[in-house]
Amino acid sequence: MKTRVVLIALAALALILAGTLAVVGYTAYGSWRDGNTSSSSCCRGSSPAGTTGETAQPTWIDAQVEGNTVSIPLSEVDSGKIVHFRITSEGTSMAFMAYKLGGEIYVRAAICPPCRSESFSLTGDTLDCNTCHTKFKAGTGKGISGACQNYPKAEVTYTITGDRITMTIGDLVTAYQNTQSPGLS
Repeated sequence: MKTRVVLIALAALALILAGTLAVVGYTAYGSWRDGNTSSSSCCRGSSPAGTTGETAQPTWIDAQVEGNTVSIPLSEVDSGKIVHFRITSEGTSMAFMAYKLGGEIYVRAAICPPCRSESFSLTGDTLDCNTCHTKFKAGTGKGISGACQNYPKAEVTYTITGDRITMTIGDLVTAYQNTQSPGLS
């Protein structure tokens, strides 16, 4: 009887140890695979966008909304970050991203409808959904590979006014809707 109790205790200890090693190994592999050597959140990164081999993680910023106009600081995008921001229109919260690639600024809807992600990273000229890892061409928004590639990231028309990137709520909503339901005009 005593031997049986000892064997059960050793088996339980082995399971706990194996589970702990699995979690530690998975965490280390995930950080290594994603190029993340720090313990910071995926949404706080600030690597330069569009740098070959370097992955720019999303940096969330607050957009300024005045009437029908939305703006974000040009300096945030010029600094090489892929910035994400959110607006609410008619009770619907919508996420967007802005980044600089090859000297040109892009503003796109940041939603991956099937997996419901609102977070994208940028490596070279490729956008990567941080949830399902579907890849998109950063210059066109078109899907390259992955489960959500049939949901291209629609571009938002913008102007640069002083030190701000300025968009209309109407243009943002249209891009968001065109990403949710590809093929809309």
